Parts: sequence; structure tokens; C-alpha cells
Amino acid sequence: MRIYLLELLKRKDLLVYLVKSGLKAEHRNSYLGYFWWLLDPLLGALVYYFLVVIVMGRGGENYGVYLVIGQVAWRWTNASISNSSRSIIQYTSIIQQVNLPKAIFPMTRVISQMINFVFGLIVVGSFLLIFAVPVHWQILYLPFIILVQLFFLVAISLFVAYVSVFVRDIGNILGHILRVWFYASPVIWEGSRLPAEYRWVESLNPMSYILNGYRDILMYGNEPNIKILTLIGGLSIAIITGLLYYYSRNEHKIIKAL
Repeated sequence: MRIYLLELLKRKDLLVYLVKSGLKAEHRNSYLGYFWWLLDPLLGALVYYFLVVIVMGRGGENYGVYLVIGQVAWRWTNASISNSSRSIIQYTSIIQQVNLPKAIFPMTRVISQMINFVFGLIVVGSFLLIFAVPVHWQILYLPFIILVQLFFLVAISLFVAYVSVFVRDIGNILGHILRVWFYASPVIWEGSRLPAEYRWVESLNPMSYILNGYRDILMYGNEPNIKILTLIGGLSIAIITGLLYYYSRNEHKIIKAL
């Protein structure tokens, strides 16, 4: 395990290279290029704003801000997990020629999408200005919540990437799982409006606490649920540690499966 971690640190230049190349390839052939990092979350928020507010006549005060925060945070989650399912398989030719830690590939997907998320925060800041939502000192908790989400996504991505090597259909199933998870999370709806018999969905969903944490500090000027977020982060780190140990003991199986 210690040797594996040292090998990961030794390959940090490769991690940086894969992150940069992934970001460049994401919009390489698009006309607007990197402007999509801002436009994509903005368009997603506008679509759901039209659906919920204009068509359904719902949405509370400052719903536009509520919606864009959910969209930006969920975009990081959705893209990281869905891309991680192909992260190891995509680099089969490299893996078969060079001995390197396979865990580095799903990690690069999460980190590259985190950079997209940071650009999405520019859109969130714009909405805060448009809706005249004041900035509170609780915004200092933002790096903490980002770190919790980062650990959470790395833990899931490491698991998904490994399983996908042996069960190639997981990529197809994952799209449906993420869609259900999207509607089971307060991305476009407010959790407080759930019927009483479905409140357990929100209480057992880690993304609910992460999304509410962002909204607490950015919209309402409240302190996030530090206890629960710390628990999510701590469990994620424990899972990451266990998965890295499993990777270090079973990477020969990945090479055989590829």
C-alpha cells in the first residue's frame, strides 16, 4: 500500500498531463471552446427554470440561485462518475505497455471536472448578483464543502472504474442510476417540499447534504451541517484508502481483463 501511494505521488506529472489533455479534448471541436464551461451550467439552469417556474408555476424566493447552485454541483458529480466508467478502459494501450497505478485514471476525471465546477462558480456568482443575494461570511466554508465533494466523488469513481473493467455494461446502467439519483436529490426541487413519507430519501442521500451545504453558505448565510459533512468526508477517505489498497493488490487482474 505504501509503495502504491509513493508510486501515485511519483506519477503526479502524468496526472497533471491527463487533466490538461482531458480538459482540452472536452471541447476541442466545438466552436465556442472553453466558453462552454460557463455556458453549459447556465443553459441547464435556464431550461429547468423555464420548466419549474414558467410551466409548473413553482419555485420559491431566489429559485434561480437555488437552481444554478444545484446544477453546477450536480454537473461535477454526474460528469465525474459517468466519465470514470471509461477512464481505465480508454487507456488500455498505455496500461499494457507502461507499469503505472491504474487508480490515477479515475482520479484525473474527478479533478478535471472539479476545474469545470470552479468555472461554474462564476455562473453562481453572477446569479447571486442578479438576484441581489448578499454574500455572508459563511462563504469561507466553501473550500471545505468542495473538499468533501471531491473525496466523495473520488471514492465513487475509483469503485466504478474498477468494476467497469470487468463488467463493461456498467456504463449503460450508470446513466439510468445517475438519472434516478438526480431526481432523488434536491437539485431542481426543494427537499423541504417532499411528502413526509419520502423524507428518508433526502436524509440518506449524501448529495442532499452537499447541495444544502452550498446553498446554506451562498444563499442563506447559514453554517453548513459540519457534523454530517465531516462524516461524509471521513467515510469517503476511508473508502478511498480501502480501494487504493485493493487496487494495489489486484491491478494484475485489470491488465488481464483488458
